[in-house]
Amino acid sequence: MDKTNSTATSRLNGVLSHLSSHHRNSTMLAYFANIPQAPPDGILKLSVMSKADPSPEKVDLGVGAYRDDAGSPWVLPVVNKAQKRLEADPAFNHEYLAIGGLPALTGGAQSLMFGADSPAVDERRVYSIQTISGTGANMLAAVFLKQFGQPQDAAVYISKPTWGNHRSIFQTAGHEVREYRYCNYDTLGLDIDGMLADLRAAPKGQIVVLHACAHNPTGIDPTAAQWQQIADVMAERSHFPFFDCAYQGFATGDVDRDAYAVRLFVSRGFELLVAQSFAKNMGLYGERTGCLHAVTQSADLVPAVSSQLNRLSRATISTASAYGAKVAGVVLQDPALYAEWLDNMAEMSSRIKTMRDLLRDKLVALGTPGSWDHVTRQIGMFSFTGLSKPQVAALKEQYHLYMTEDGRISVAGLNSGNIDYVARSIDAVVRNIK
Repeated sequence: MDKTNSTATSRLNGVLSHLSSHHRNSTMLAYFANIPQAPPDGILKLSVMSKADPSPEKVDLGVGAYRDDAGSPWVLPVVNKAQKRLEADPAFNHEYLAIGGLPALTGGAQSLMFGADSPAVDERRVYSIQTISGTGANMLAAVFLKQFGQPQDAAVYISKPTWGNHRSIFQTAGHEVREYRYCNYDTLGLDIDGMLADLRAAPKGQIVVLHACAHNPTGIDPTAAQWQQIADVMAERSHFPFFDCAYQGFATGDVDRDAYAVRLFVSRGFELLVAQSFAKNMGLYGERTGCLHAVTQSADLVPAVSSQLNRLSRATISTASAYGAKVAGVVLQDPALYAEWLDNMAEMSSRIKTMRDLLRDKLVALGTPGSWDHVTRQIGMFSFTGLSKPQVAALKEQYHLYMTEDGRISVAGLNSGNIDYVARSIDAVVRNIK
């Protein structure tokens, strides 16, 4: 910038500063003056605190992302291969996707969720739209159900407890949110009787949010027989199922087993929505890759449903992100890469299970008061430990272990280098603090 332009810029900035000061002192309405401070997000706040802690002994057990045994983020080998294939493709570009998303992703995701031989898919009763990961799928579903759900005044029922964002998403979309019992806080297992009683007592036609697998935050999943009971009550009361599926294949290492509940409800004739994420099972956390699936009673209903989902998606995000979708699409559509992806997920799932076994065994060996069998009964990334708020606070303040206030830990944060320290720390607080 030459001297003349610099002088002119300085003068302009001075004039603007004077005008700004003048207007700030006027009687103009402060549009933002009455906006209350929102509470901080518990998980994100925990992550910030952990990163700021200089202690070499600190362990972050709050982050909901897979870590390898060295405690580092893990890029799946199959994802690396898919990325290299994309980069080598001369036709690769960064153009907008269609509103509905990338067919390689949505088609592959549909087969993954409902099965390659799904009658509902063959009958063209399923519509799948790409979303901003599972969170975006939840929000799109919440807005759609608010506008078109039947009855219009239906409340949304979430499990107690549930993923911390569920309540915020559905309330933001304008829904009344209620809870049904889920965790038995004495046994740290499923309160199936309480759950069924609450669903049975709810007015007919309510929207019920169900975790397809690896329930967040508890890691407590219904058995196949219990899912049948849940489906019975849902049908009896004409409730609408909305499945949130963030861990298919990551939960047990078996994509079909993890989709059991969704496929059961489809086979029972339910119309439903499914939010699906590829953050955990492909490690595409920051790429925000997901889908929302709508299952209708007949193919004739799909055009209207798809048109409204597309309209709502267009109004909020225009089109979904392309890069993560292309990576996932390559993996889902190539038989060799798909098989390798299944192996990668089995590796992640196996390490999580090993850490569960080790934590339980070490607590038992230390004679830590209480039963710790629930740690291995639960599945998926998280474990609901049963630790009290005072115990959690002590673990953070005295031992630099970071977990949510309700005692939920990310088992992925455990590794061979910290498992002994974590077990001894838990043992100490359990013995000394109620």
